[in-house]
Amino acid sequence: MDVEMRREGEKGDASMDGEVCINWRGKPCNSSKHGGMKAAVFVLGIQAFEIMAIAAVGNNLITYVFNEMHFPLSKSANIVTNFVGTIFLLSLFGGFLSDSYLGSFWTMIIFGFVELSGFILLSVQAHLPQLRPPKCNMASPQEQYCIEANGFKSTMFFIALYSVALGSGCMKPNMIAHGADQFPKSDPKQSKKLSTYFNSAYFSFCAGELIALTVLVWVQTKSGMDVGFGMSAGAMAAGLVCLVAGAGFYRNKPLQGSIFTPVARVFVAAFMKRKQKICPSNSEVVQCTDNGVKSNAVPICTTRHSNKFRFLDKACIKAQDSPNEGPWRLCTVAQVEQTKILLSVIPIFACTIIFNTILAQLQTFSVQQGSSMNSNLSHSFQIPPASLQSIPYIMLIVLVPVYEVWIVPFMRRYTRKESGIDPLTRIGVGLFLVTFSMVAAACVERKRRDEAVGAGRIISIFWIAPQFLIFGLSEMFTAVGLIEFFYKQSLEGMQSFLTAMTYCSYSFGFFLSSVLVSLINKITSTSSNSGWLSNNDLNKDRLDLFYWLLAVLSLLNFFNYLFWARWYSKDASIGERSEVVSQKENVNGNGALV
Repeated sequence: MDVEMRREGEKGDASMDGEVCINWRGKPCNSSKHGGMKAAVFVLGIQAFEIMAIAAVGNNLITYVFNEMHFPLSKSANIVTNFVGTIFLLSLFGGFLSDSYLGSFWTMIIFGFVELSGFILLSVQAHLPQLRPPKCNMASPQEQYCIEANGFKSTMFFIALYSVALGSGCMKPNMIAHGADQFPKSDPKQSKKLSTYFNSAYFSFCAGELIALTVLVWVQTKSGMDVGFGMSAGAMAAGLVCLVAGAGFYRNKPLQGSIFTPVARVFVAAFMKRKQKICPSNSEVVQCTDNGVKSNAVPICTTRHSNKFRFLDKACIKAQDSPNEGPWRLCTVAQVEQTKILLSVIPIFACTIIFNTILAQLQTFSVQQGSSMNSNLSHSFQIPPASLQSIPYIMLIVLVPVYEVWIVPFMRRYTRKESGIDPLTRIGVGLFLVTFSMVAAACVERKRRDEAVGAGRIISIFWIAPQFLIFGLSEMFTAVGLIEFFYKQSLEGMQSFLTAMTYCSYSFGFFLSSVLVSLINKITSTSSNSGWLSNNDLNKDRLDLFYWLLAVLSLLNFFNYLFWARWYSKDASIGERSEVVSQKENVNGNGALV
């Protein structure tokens, strides 16, 4: 049976090999003037400033929500995790807008100003007493008399908070994807720098986090949250200036319309031809005839084809009884492969959700854990509990360059991979290590609670450093590996959306944290005892048991990941196959696969 590739009409489909790009004025790029590290450095700048702004708010938000807005501790933790979860969930929307209609640059400009407006509103509310409930000490025995924020005060707070979430969520995938787009696959010298760029992006992320968790959080603690939020607004404004400054150097992808339309066409075409047999029976190769013309001649070529989701192959098989099939009846091999990419990465994506549920604890309960410990570094200086999250980033500021300069070249000799360690292996290492972060957290919390309740002693805040250090090390492997994995699997025109799936994993992880907190409280509550996390006092809660539960879930998740990583690796790389298909598709001017 003949297999024919339909000719694509949209602009940009000929750019599957990465050749087509435009500058900010819509004119063709000049390889000597546009792209490369000289353009990516401006994107690294906006990434550092944006993460600096959002991290200073998100990582210390529970302190503001609990102490200033007077929400109960468990509700405050859920507000923070829902906020962070919404940021990462909205990254899918930002990726879709960018790939389909706006482009990465304009998406970042528009939603960067939305995020900036949210920071300004938060600063105004934190500065004006009439926009907050009356002051009181939520940790005192009289905390039941504290008035929880409601009405206009609560509404303004959530409008400001979710303006930040909308702006940040839509920017995040585009910062990574836009930077990676500066290294075209068609240029071997530039494409080899892609892995270096991802490590540089993570270094930029760490630098922004470190400044946020030290300088900006210290300012929030000493000068007030209004000044701290104002500094976040200033950092965001500086990032936007940095982004605009590089406009003349960027490579931009031409817009191509909705990225979901080709995917929908594949499912519709495959369903319409569900009774049609796939030929050949072994789908490792799909024969290509001479421009779709029926003949007994030997096919011109064979194109490698995925063994996964074979039912979708029917979408690109031409029916013998229908000579003129429309785009919803006959799809290109590239469209089918693009759809297979989306389906194939879902299990890998799902396996990182528990990892990000653990991250949620480090930004909520671990901060409150630190608040119950001795934070005095000297008689005159106290460490803000939220600044403990800077510990892994101090380590990573050193480790990331070491990894890039020494470890990657060393591993490259043995694996013969440009990135040293392939993304799937890198993700797996991180998922294994993160279990020990929760083991350390559980052990330390048990000691802290026993000392506080049994002996009346307050242990040093540095006891909780190991859980942050172990998580930071695991994040260096998992976060960068996941971003690199998604970007390298994608076809041209879907980089931002698939990169957004990395952040969507964060979203689901934080939402799962909220569900787990509520579920654990409900299950462990009895008529005589409250739940593990129901009190505003950690000395009465059983946070250590909650950490042990997460450690067990993390270990089970690691073994689940091993299964799906092996399943994914059984086939040759789908992303690599798709590039081969795309290049061959452009050979014949009539759209036939040759």
